[in-house]
Amino acid sequence: MPVLSDSQQLTNDPDRIHAIEEKLLTAAKQAGHDSSTAFALRLALDEALRNAFTHGATDPSSQPVDVSWTVESSRVTIVINDHGPGFDPDAIADPTADENIERPCGRGLLLMRAYMTSVSHNKSGNTVTMRYEPGGG
Repeated sequence: MPVLSDSQQLTNDPDRIHAIEEKLLTAAKQAGHDSSTAFALRLALDEALRNAFTHGATDPSSQPVDVSWTVESSRVTIVINDHGPGFDPDAIADPTADENIERPCGRGLLLMRAYMTSVSHNKSGNTVTMRYEPGGG
């Protein structure tokens, strides 16, 4: 099975975001990944892109976000860079804490970590690398 990959700059355009999601899921299916993998990938990609455009981009309407992915039969890797100032992922409030439980936002990173095998950020916090390995890697 050859390695499938893609790299694009996206603007905050729902049609383009949907298109790259579909391309990633098609590649994952071709590599033999199942529907549970597809669910995890779509959820994590959607949350990461939403975070990049909402929190990372200084002008979400025009500033692009870099998205790349690699699909292999044993793993899927997604990298998103928003070119913004970054953040400290360890400083994000726990959305399951009593004082945050009713907040309508703040669960994206929690969901990404729950569904992906690993989620890491570069030192400045403006690039996230997510890996999914069937069976938890």
